[in-house]
Amino acid sequence: MPGRSAKRSEDDHHTASAAQSDSTSRRATSRQRARTPERPNASSAHKAQALALGQKLLTPVDVVAVAYEARLVRLAPAATARVRVARALVERLVAEDRTVYGITTGFGHLSRVKIPQPDLAALQRNLIRSHASGVGDPFDVPTIRAVMLLLAHSLARGHSGVRVELLRLLVDLLNAGVTPVVPMRGSVGASGDLAPLAHLSLVLLGEGEAWYACERLPGGEALRRAGLAPIVLGAKEGLALINGTHVMEACGVLAVCDAWRLLRAAEVAAAASTDALLGSYVPLDPRIHALRPQQGQALTARRMRALLDASEVNASHADCGRVQDPYTLRCVPQVLGAARDALAYCESVFAAELGAVTDNPLLFPADGEVLTGGNFHGQPLALALDFLAVALAHVASFAERRTYSLMGPHDWDTGDHAVPLFLTPHPGLSSGYMIAQYAAAALVNEIKLLAHPASVDSIPTSAGMEDFVSMGVTSAIKLRQVLDLTFRVVAIELLSACQALEFRKPLQPGTGVRLAYDAVRALVPALAADRPPAPDIERLAQALRGGLLDPIAPDEGLTDAADGIRAGRRRASSAENGANGHHPREVSRTADRGGRGRH
Repeated sequence: MPGRSAKRSEDDHHTASAAQSDSTSRRATSRQRARTPERPNASSAHKAQALALGQKLLTPVDVVAVAYEARLVRLAPAATARVRVARALVERLVAEDRTVYGITTGFGHLSRVKIPQPDLAALQRNLIRSHASGVGDPFDVPTIRAVMLLLAHSLARGHSGVRVELLRLLVDLLNAGVTPVVPMRGSVGASGDLAPLAHLSLVLLGEGEAWYACERLPGGEALRRAGLAPIVLGAKEGLALINGTHVMEACGVLAVCDAWRLLRAAEVAAAASTDALLGSYVPLDPRIHALRPQQGQALTARRMRALLDASEVNASHADCGRVQDPYTLRCVPQVLGAARDALAYCESVFAAELGAVTDNPLLFPADGEVLTGGNFHGQPLALALDFLAVALAHVASFAERRTYSLMGPHDWDTGDHAVPLFLTPHPGLSSGYMIAQYAAAALVNEIKLLAHPASVDSIPTSAGMEDFVSMGVTSAIKLRQVLDLTFRVVAIELLSACQALEFRKPLQPGTGVRLAYDAVRALVPALAADRPPAPDIERLAQALRGGLLDPIAPDEGLTDAADGIRAGRRRASSAENGANGHHPREVSRTADRGGRGRH
């Protein structure tokens, strides 16, 4: 324990900062790296295996590879053929001077206005310019790369009527590392993500702004430096570029990837707290979860058993006589398992949308028809984005309550290995992690505000033509904030749990918890004397987001550790009796020697 067994002095801690920083940066996610506007650097593997658009439906793995790892993209020959057929239908409609929404008419409430043929190109250009009304800070580079990929994929399906040249330019921007600067705010998520997609589309015209080679440049200059030329839009093309759900979808896909990593880290932190707080393993018994067939609950219980297997800490208090733990220890499978189920549902929504064409109107060249519909409406995505934020709010609140409990005191925690108040070896002289728990409480308060669903609101637009909107981009922006804050809340719990485990030494926690403890201690030393916790919290939060705990008890490699846990208890009981010169006697698995509930 600190003061008795801590290995590093405070001077050691500061001396090791550079090395720890190095380690953290190596573990940092592509998301963290790409928050700065760097030009993507495609690996040789990704250069050799370009993603073929139009050959198959996209997967979340594809989106992540293009967004974060700069995987190259190309048009499949079948996609090129489909796009040309759809474009021929548009050109026929224009030649016949037919009245077709978005092709020969104005937009929204102005759809009643027929546009003369000589003005059709100006109509599309004006659409992009006028709709570029977004405000505020721009999206990060990986998110916009994901948006560009999803837009290109949708256009490559052959139902939007754009020219192959326009689609190729969009793909060339991705491959050259030209990323439009797109403000985050300004979309109501109804007739597509109009404002942000218009800002993206400006760069195709040589206007707007873009990141290129780490510089923020005028759009035309970024194209010139990348060896690309702007395009003049033809009939239907401006509308096809901005009439889609690609911003909401990109945010959703990337958020789901982060959320899975966060949820698994939260399970590890909960397991560490369980051992640190001398929690019971009985609530993890698979027989309990078999009686409530919720898939996430069973998976979380199984993972907790794997993380806590072979714990010496648990064996040390197997017959302590405590009957039950607080819900934040006893109901980990039920609460975090419910978050797993919520996340799985949200993932299914975004995975389905990867196969969607959300333009309007939609062309069906085989039938010679153009149909006006509402695939651009973001309601399915907005609901999923809001639901995910609500689920993560529960994860954060759950973690903070365990952090509070770790601060103590507890009347049952006595003896040589008791955890002192606020996790410091010198309570009173030192405050330990007292204010770290305050910080977690403040973050959870903010998360709860952000978890209020944006999609419950609708403000009509376009003179009442678009009279019910999803507000899905607002949902996406809030979700991004919730993720950032929840990673920090979980980091605070994990820091606190590892500090509490210092005082349980020489007893060792469960196998998975030991691995997590070692990973944390490679970044953050034990707290022997007061120091500012803020850098440690940020360092660990970034490392969690970078996958620090990914190798520990991965879902796909789980085996049921319940028997191992029970065997560990029997071994501990046997050793205790043998030491006293008595033969082991049969003890109920659910009661101690005094007949009280077994802990």
